[in-house]
Amino acid sequence: MTTGTKGVTRQETGPARMPLVGLDGVSKYYGNVRALEGVSLEVHAGEISCVLGDNGAGKSTLIKIIAGLHRHDAGTFTIEGEVTELGSPREALDRGIATVYQDLAVVPLMPVWRNFFLGSEPTKGAGPFTRMDVEFMRRTTREELSRMGIDLRDVDQPIGTLSGGERQCVAIARAVHFGAKVLVLDEPTAALGVKQSGVVLKYVAAARDAGLGVILITHNPHHAYLVGDRFVLLKRGRMSGSHTRQDITLDELTRQMAGGSELDDLRHELKKA
Repeated sequence: MTTGTKGVTRQETGPARMPLVGLDGVSKYYGNVRALEGVSLEVHAGEISCVLGDNGAGKSTLIKIIAGLHRHDAGTFTIEGEVTELGSPREALDRGIATVYQDLAVVPLMPVWRNFFLGSEPTKGAGPFTRMDVEFMRRTTREELSRMGIDLRDVDQPIGTLSGGERQCVAIARAVHFGAKVLVLDEPTAALGVKQSGVVLKYVAAARDAGLGVILITHNPHHAYLVGDRFVLLKRGRMSGSHTRQDITLDELTRQMAGGSELDDLRHELKKA
């Protein structure tokens, strides 16, 4: 074992370990439209698997399959070695897969603590005297955010008053608290500036160091390479590359993301012109 962010123990990677989530040749069709075809991906505990691609590459379809929104039409989807077909997002959550979408699905005017427990509010009392345990929710939210290294001014403030990066961090801490084994992040830095993106990536790394398997969906190879252990590139629904961190450089990842050989052909044509 090695020590990661804030001294949290991080598991060593190794080929013998069974992936938390595995996709092997997974495809999804909508009539005659092939949204995904032959996509393979492994997600291991204590690792970040990055899925990169431009708009229309198939990233959203891949998220929906892993999150239980859509069933795949071909290939194999496994969770901890068990062949699986998820029927709903609730089933995915029950199997330890938490998805944080780009819009975060928060209620802006509700306080941070209420959003942290939204849909899973603990109660106290019995019968007609049952009520939400507000103090427990406030205290737990504050403790969990602090444990992840997130220092908010006040958990009673409306979550809509937080920056985009802070809201992403709250969503990550929530997933960790509710026992997620796999955390799927949909373009968490897409609408953020450089500083806020750095804050979010720090907490993505913290989730990894806490032992979660993380799937980072992004179109930014620089952000992916800062934290990623594995990289899958999608183009028009197909895999255009699959690499570990050891076998690819940032420059090559960026080149492949930008078009690879197609970019070289375009450069040649522009020179001739």
